[in-house]
Amino acid sequence: MTADYPPTDWPFHEASSIVPVSPHRWHVQDFGTGQDALFLHGAGASAHSWHRIVPFLQSRLRMIVPDLPGHGFTRSPRGRARLPDVARDLGALLDHLGATPRIIVGHSAGGAIALEMVRLGIAKPDRVVVVNGALENFRGPASWLFPIMARVMALNPLTGFLLSSGSPSQVRSLIGATGTELDDEALALYQRLIKRRSHVDGTMAMMAQWSLDELSRSLGQIQCPTLFVHGEDDQAVSVAVAERAARAMPHAKLHVLSDVGHIAQEEAPEAVAREILTFAEPAAAD
Repeated sequence: MTADYPPTDWPFHEASSIVPVSPHRWHVQDFGTGQDALFLHGAGASAHSWHRIVPFLQSRLRMIVPDLPGHGFTRSPRGRARLPDVARDLGALLDHLGATPRIIVGHSAGGAIALEMVRLGIAKPDRVVVVNGALENFRGPASWLFPIMARVMALNPLTGFLLSSGSPSQVRSLIGATGTELDDEALALYQRLIKRRSHVDGTMAMMAQWSLDELSRSLGQIQCPTLFVHGEDDQAVSVAVAERAARAMPHAKLHVLSDVGHIAQEEAPEAVAREILTFAEPAAAD
C-alpha cells in the first residue's frame, strides 16, 4: 500500500476507497445499509474515530465517512481549508458519490462543518447530530500549553498532541486532558496518525484558517432539527457551549452523557449510537 492509502490493519480498511474530486484526493469509508448518513470527524482525527460506533449503526444507516481535507489519508492542497471551503468541497464529494444524506453527524470541529453545510444550503438533511461540538474558542489545557498557537488551538483539543513527539505517554496524557480515557488500542491509532507529517500539516493548515464568527452569528437561522450530544466530563469543550448553541437554535435540544469526555463516540459508542438512532429514526431504536 502507498502512504496515501490506509494500511491493511486500519479500522474497516475493506470499506476504504480513494475518491478524486478536485481539489482533493479523498479517503472515504462507506458501509452499512439504509438512509444516507454523513459522519464528520474532528480536527486532528480521521474517519477512524467513528469505527467503534459502526457496529451499532451499519444495519440502519449507510455511513459515509471521509477523512477531512488534509487529514488522515485525504490528500489536499494548502490554502483551501476555511470552514465554508470545507463545507462546499464536502458537498462536491457527496454529489460525486450520488449521496443525499438525511442525517449529518459531526464530532467536535466536524459539528461546526455539519452546521455550516446546512447554513449554506449545501446539504439539506432531515436531522443534524453534533457530538461534543467545538462551536466556540477552545478553553481547555491547550490554551496555556502553547500560547503562541492559541488561534490554532481554538477549536481543536487534540492539536496539543499533534505538536508533541507522539510517544504513547504523551498521547495518553494529552487525550486524557480532554476528559477522555481511551484504551491502548484506540490510543495507538492516534499515535500512528500523528506520525504522518501530511496529517499534522493538514490539521494545522485547516485550523490556521478556521473562523466560527459567521456560523455563530447565524445559528438562530438554522431551521434543521439538531441534537447536541455532549460528554459531561469534556475538559476541552464545556457543556455550556452546547447549551448556548441549543438555546440559540430554534429546533435544537441537548442530551448530556454522564461520565463521558470529549471523544464520546469512542468512549461510549453504544450510548452515542442510541441517541443518533432515536433522534434520526425513532422507530429504529425500539
